[in-house]
Amino acid sequence: MSTTQSERLRGLLEPLIAARDLDLEEIEVTPAGKRRVLRIVVDSDEGVQLDECAALSREASQTLDDSDVMGGAPYTLEVTSPGADRPLTELRHYRRAVGRLIKAQLHEGGELVARIIAVDESGLDLEVPGVKGRKPTARRVSFDEIAKARVELEFSRKPDKTDKRDAQHDEKIDENKEEA
Repeated sequence: MSTTQSERLRGLLEPLIAARDLDLEEIEVTPAGKRRVLRIVVDSDEGVQLDECAALSREASQTLDDSDVMGGAPYTLEVTSPGADRPLTELRHYRRAVGRLIKAQLHEGGELVARIIAVDESGLDLEVPGVKGRKPTARRVSFDEIAKARVELEFSRKPDKTDKRDAQHDEKIDENKEEA
């Protein structure tokens, strides 16, 4: 996609996306046979629901049809949220990942797998899991030290007792056991 088209698309679509309290993460136009695919990736601190994507897709489609930014060639519009494996590149990405496990490649070399405990303007407070029965350790990493990072998917994570949602869920289970 040319820079001019990218800038025009961003200028046209960003106000629609911002009006829905969403962040525009990416705009991508790729060839797909005789058509093109325009993919708009949006996110928010609360995540993005399917209904929001559908509503934004209808609104963006109308706006694109009313303009000439995509030209006359046919295209398919996709509005989506970022995948779980998307790279963490912005401060807001790290803030949204607090409590999650990440894998980071460091500029100095090496790889770090740790849970984000806190985020500020200069870096991350992490909890590095202990190995072979050892206790986890705290580590501070500045953004300058990180070459790239992604959230690690966890399929069998044990609930954290400090997480209010998990604690409330556990209380409800205990109440149900007492009633039975």
